Amino acid sequence: MTAVADPPRSRRRAGTGRLAAALVSPTLVVLGLVVAYPIVSAVRLAFYQRNDGVDPETGLLETGYRFVGIDNFADMVTGATAGRFLNALWNTTTFTVVGVAVEVVLGVLMALVMHHAFRGRALVRASILVPWAVPTAIAGLLWNWVFQADGVANDLLPGPAILWTTDGLQAWFAVIIADTWKTAPFIGLLVLAGLQVIPQEVYEAARLDGASPWRQFSSVTLPLVRPTLLVAVLFRILDTLRMFDLPYTLVGPGKDATDTVTVLAFEEAVRFGRYGPASAYAVFLFLYVAVVAFVFVRLLGADVVGARVGRNR
Repeated sequence: MTAVADPPRSRRRAGTGRLAAALVSPTLVVLGLVVAYPIVSAVRLAFYQRNDGVDPETGLLETGYRFVGIDNFADMVTGATAGRFLNALWNTTTFTVVGVAVEVVLGVLMALVMHHAFRGRALVRASILVPWAVPTAIAGLLWNWVFQADGVANDLLPGPAILWTTDGLQAWFAVIIADTWKTAPFIGLLVLAGLQVIPQEVYEAARLDGASPWRQFSSVTLPLVRPTLLVAVLFRILDTLRMFDLPYTLVGPGKDATDTVTVLAFEEAVRFGRYGPASAYAVFLFLYVAVVAFVFVRLLGADVVGARVGRNR
């Protein structure tokens, strides 16, 4: 009998590669349709404006779109809407910085509470995670009822009623409070997952060395959960930078204190029908988010894809 030789290794690898490509191709097609195509279309539309009015040479009504180059981007900082755009950019940035900072502090505290063993811990965990499970638009409506002139917030506070959902600093604080209530449990959940993989022997060794509870937290807990915490913070930063539904449902559009870049882009497209400027706002926000994510990963070293784990194996 003649032994049949195994196929060459290169041929087996080629067959495996074709099989992998065939299995992944449906997902790539879907991603191309729902992600790549809208991004390319938005970038293209950002360089066009809709024709309005009458052509002075022909006297005919103009229709369609015309190429304007970078005029849409220039108008964001020098045009008639520059003040509103810069205000929306400021609101977006302040919501991100202040909101995420507060959420990190509360999320870490929630994780520490949920991590300790005590009677009723399961009920506490469930109650803490309930706000995170509520859809953001529903949370905005719920907090709109809380912040009404005759709502619960004014009943709990002394003095005259505060018009939370109008315009001004109180509306800005209302968005921060609602966003913190909604998403601090997300950070708490991720930090809790990081806490549960820390060996108890590390804490026992720290206690034997005479470390106080604060010393154990700052020298043991915090460094060990830092990778998980950085990823949670990065996700929250990227999510808050594109905040739309919470300020829109809680306070409403057209408010100087709570308008964000996404709200501005939505109004330009839906309310005024100016899809070119709206696309310019969206493209700017896309680049803004990408730059922030890149700087965050490069400077703070957030291991988003687990690259360090793969190198250590």
